[in-house]
Amino acid sequence: MNEEMQKLFNRLIEIEQVSTTLYLAMSAYMARENYTGMAHWLQLQSDEERTHLLKLIQYVSDKNGTVQLSNIPAQPSEYGTPLETFQKVLEHEQFVTNSYRQAYNYAVQVDPQAAVIIQDFLREQIDEEAQAQTIVDRLSLAQNNSSALLLLDQELGQRQAAG
Repeated sequence: MNEEMQKLFNRLIEIEQVSTTLYLAMSAYMARENYTGMAHWLQLQSDEERTHLLKLIQYVSDKNGTVQLSNIPAQPSEYGTPLETFQKVLEHEQFVTNSYRQAYNYAVQVDPQAAVIIQDFLREQIDEEAQAQTIVDRLSLAQNNSSALLLLDQELGQRQAAG
């Protein structure tokens, strides 16, 4: 693994590290706000991002690269309304997609095998963004209707772990 590819993968590892921590912080916030279904959904999202993190670490290790885990910034403890929280989820997923897209564009020119790995993550980002967008859209429809919010909370609480 050349030095540039190693830097690129370590940057993706850092992004996944931030993602898992961000969603865990959001989950704790939603639980504190008594949106236990949303907290559950975010907890599973955190777990999924950790799985991505581990896959990236394994790839770098398998290619005899050096994994560099960085210090990641502390996450906020407040995220606003459920809509505001999930708007932040959507924005973050869009950032992640863009990061993987840039990584892919570089890797496809330098290391086609690495590009295939990155492409798998890019493919998954389609679903990640779509899920977040659907939740944002539904929360926007619900506005401040407590019955609608509780119904959405219950629905999000039914999410099953991937696998």
